[in-house]
Amino acid sequence: MSSKGEVLVAIVNNKTDFAELRENQWYRIPVASADKWLRDAFPPKWLAIYQTKIFGEEAYCVNYFAKVSSVKQAYRYEIFPGEPINEKTNNRYYQIFIEPLVPLERPIYSLRRRRIIFIPTTHHKLLRAEQINDLYDESPLEDAMWMELKRLEVYAERQEFFEINKREYALDFSVYCSDGKIDIETDGDYWHSHPEKRAEDSLRYNDLTSVGWHILRFTSQQVREQMAEYCIPKVKDTIDNLGGLDVGKFLPRKLNRPTNAYQPSLFDGLPGEKVRKVRKLRGSLKNTRALEILMEERKKDKAKGK
Repeated sequence: MSSKGEVLVAIVNNKTDFAELRENQWYRIPVASADKWLRDAFPPKWLAIYQTKIFGEEAYCVNYFAKVSSVKQAYRYEIFPGEPINEKTNNRYYQIFIEPLVPLERPIYSLRRRRIIFIPTTHHKLLRAEQINDLYDESPLEDAMWMELKRLEVYAERQEFFEINKREYALDFSVYCSDGKIDIETDGDYWHSHPEKRAEDSLRYNDLTSVGWHILRFTSQQVREQMAEYCIPKVKDTIDNLGGLDVGKFLPRKLNRPTNAYQPSLFDGLPGEKVRKVRKLRGSLKNTRALEILMEERKKDKAKGK
């Protein structure tokens, strides 16, 4: 049975570290970072690699994974004995040794160019993920909300980090609309049952709303028992009140609308051949790269005056 933290999705943002990973088969994580971000989800049994924009065609997605063979702690000077002394020389790291990297059957793309921290996940989710947000394994409540948002084609980002007034916040789901942005949280009862957290919650609420976030918070009971009757209608209403989903279309997409109302599709304004191209991608990547290809095609057409 899969368990949280058995797979660690790690970030590689330079080609030197990727070469070290591929050729010498190890990856490093500062002990302080593991203690901060991974807590009880460490050490992993598997390592998957998210590559950033420097990797060109392999950028913004998870392309490779490997089985972890061992993990040990070491000082930086032990890992890099020839490196000149610097402020990191005496820092401690987890050195994760792996078996050879294996390409995933299909890459796991990130739709939005966003900041990604380590993602502890399960082997089951790694092999079945269609996009980066499918990997998150925070709670069954979040998974239930995510499945409903996907069903409605609400393009949300999970566990997106923001720094406000020198404080960091991870949002359960961030949804971008034409006239605003929504933070959907699925932990409402936690704050009611922990009075000592109310001051922290107030600070978070004030920080987020001060930079334009609209916050929806649902309790576990609401998510489990009132998803269709309460949670989803509230999300829909909020999206529509903020002008509809902003997904790069000619017009934002509203979720509550008359059945006879015309709503522009992803393919409006595209020549037939491009429609077929995007539909093919859409079917294989579930609205991930398809959206990007679509916007690229529209920009080209606009530049040509079409």
